Amino acid sequence: MRVKAVLTALLLALIPATANAAANPYERGPAPTAASVEAARGTFAVTQTTVPVQTGFGGGTIYTPTSDLTFGAVAVSPGFLSPQSAIAHFGPRLASYGFVVITIDTLSGWDDPDSRGRQLLAALDYVVAHNTHVDASRLAVMGHSMGGGGTLRAAATRPTLQAAVPLAPWHTTKSWSTIKVPTMVLGGQNDPTAPDAQHSVPFYTSMTAAPEKAFLELRGGNHSDPRADNVTVRKFTLSWLKRFVDDDVRYDQFLCPAPTPNTAISEYRDTCPHA
Repeated sequence: MRVKAVLTALLLALIPATANAAANPYERGPAPTAASVEAARGTFAVTQTTVPVQTGFGGGTIYTPTSDLTFGAVAVSPGFLSPQSAIAHFGPRLASYGFVVITIDTLSGWDDPDSRGRQLLAALDYVVAHNTHVDASRLAVMGHSMGGGGTLRAAATRPTLQAAVPLAPWHTTKSWSTIKVPTMVLGGQNDPTAPDAQHSVPFYTSMTAAPEKAFLELRGGNHSDPRADNVTVRKFTLSWLKRFVDDDVRYDQFLCPAPTPNTAISEYRDTCPHA
């Protein structure tokens, strides 16, 4: 009887883990840690493919995890007059954590935010059509400056997106009440080009239909810092995409409860709890 009781207890202890794995088939990679979310790379090896100029966007680079699994996909746009290289570091890093990523060149450096939004969606459509590792139901957009404004426009245009991450976004439209996509806005405290008070904050505040949203302001940050390869940007962009593209609640711990202001973050707002 004692042996039977022990076996029963062991089986019951395994049920939650098994049920959780069955409930979320999209988890990719090991359980995250405080160190792993800030690391330069994740656990997946990554291949890359160059995309020539297309009708809908200016070409780019696709980064794909080396695996037989399928993954969510993320399209990333640079800002005004900026080349793909300005945001290229997001490609291999995010892919190494389990996303197919396309970093794009825009058709022209002068393209306005709405054009960049259309190009982000065109890039996602291209990846879905040409990369067999992409799960077409799990797509996201990111972008810096006017690319961040394009990220907002893409999210408003395509509510089926799973996540949006505008970085120091710039747009003349201030109200985004139609966005229904989980959106994290990153701004810089000392941004002279897209001051948070005129851009990121009203954008965040206006997103009343978003199921989840967050605003992170980098302490002392300028216009370029929200797209920089630093540990704060690494941690929060990855955690947001993992949580909402992959439905991976293991990353909730880095987003909720909200971080308090510190040496890296001057302000953080959000709509916790996510789970």
